[in-house]
Amino acid sequence: MNQNTLKPFLTRSTFVLALLFGGHELRAAMSRGFNQLLDAVVRIDVREVAFEAGSKRLASSIGSGVILSDDGLVLTNAHVVSPRAIEISVTLSNLERVGAQLVGWDHWTDLAVLRLDLPEIKRRKLRFAHGEFGDSDRLFPGETVFAVGTPYGFTRTVTRGIISNTSRYFEDPRGVNGYETGAFNTWLQTDAAINPGNSGGPLVTEDGRVVGINARGYIGADNLGFAIPANVARKVVADLVHDGAITRSYLGIVPGALQDLENFYALSLNTGVLVNNVDPGSPAARAGLRGGDIVLAIDGTRVDGRFPEQLPAIQNLIASLPVGASAKLTVKRGSELRDCILLTEKLESRVGEEWVFEKWGLSVRKVSRTYARENQLSDTTGVLVIGVQPGFPADVAGLSRGDIIAKINQQPVSTLATMKDLHAAFLAKPEPVLVEVQRNRQVSLYVLKP
Repeated sequence: MNQNTLKPFLTRSTFVLALLFGGHELRAAMSRGFNQLLDAVVRIDVREVAFEAGSKRLASSIGSGVILSDDGLVLTNAHVVSPRAIEISVTLSNLERVGAQLVGWDHWTDLAVLRLDLPEIKRRKLRFAHGEFGDSDRLFPGETVFAVGTPYGFTRTVTRGIISNTSRYFEDPRGVNGYETGAFNTWLQTDAAINPGNSGGPLVTEDGRVVGINARGYIGADNLGFAIPANVARKVVADLVHDGAITRSYLGIVPGALQDLENFYALSLNTGVLVNNVDPGSPAARAGLRGGDIVLAIDGTRVDGRFPEQLPAIQNLIASLPVGASAKLTVKRGSELRDCILLTEKLESRVGEEWVFEKWGLSVRKVSRTYARENQLSDTTGVLVIGVQPGFPADVAGLSRGDIIAKINQQPVSTLATMKDLHAAFLAKPEPVLVEVQRNRQVSLYVLKP
């Protein structure tokens, strides 16, 4: 055993010995830490706008969070609070409610940061505690942890369990309101009960240190919960507070695990990562990479993607490259080795900005670069129809979900702002509108009548 392997065992042994031989001070200190953590956990009530079926509606939800600083920073999940939120209310441990504002949002890790309304807190002479991060890298299977949050609206609920796995890999197919998540980190798995409303609350050790942010419960299973590791959250919080968002790089490589394939590629074990696929039009495609290639190193750093659990670290390595910089990939194709120089692009979600045009009964989403590549579109011009309200002009004309509106009155719809201006003109002077739509790679024309 090396020293790092021994650390969790030594820590636990020291704790047990202290309890056996007069560890009253240690017990008291741990109790104080846990109680302070409980006072830092909050309930979060959110009202947000949703664009569905060609109309705009308000939706309400409940989640959890943990205060992290004296200046009122609150960490929660991105699926609890998003940029669509129009009202955020935080219930402190003393049951007093205060307002909060969204500081930053990152769907890729399913994390969001809020800030309490400090002037309101000062005016009302309210107090709050804050939690402290622990080291999630030192967790081990079997270690006792507690999930704290607001399941089904029951505030400051504590459930007890253990760490079941420290590096569970999955990309959540449901995502965050359709946005991708889970690509750049593994998850902590716990059997501490996590229910709806626990999302965003902390997973903590016995001394009250925050080692994870509870995010998922496995539907249909007993006590299969997942949390974002604290060491991932710590960096995301710092970046969101500093910039409000996180900028990541993109190469267009879809990685795959090499387990059981090494012999077919004449590779040593724990060497390289498989290129499962290459996004059309991406930097990787322009550099000539293709599915079946093996990436051995990125900018001189050797990569090991034998197991699925190792893929997030490789994707995070790519995402951490500077945007617009040259990246050198050492690639094996058959028996040939080559160095490929790729120019990184900014990582974008497949989900673009959304809006609703209520007089037309039409909800749309801007076509993103990622969506255009996935669907082999020539460019990002146009908006995707995501909902049509029955009986309204868009429905009567024949538009349907999945259509891409390319032009209105022969004017290209390059941005949502363009479409908003055309809609405003329709409201000012209701007249028939000619809409050019791409459907199944064919152009169709429809007329929206007042």
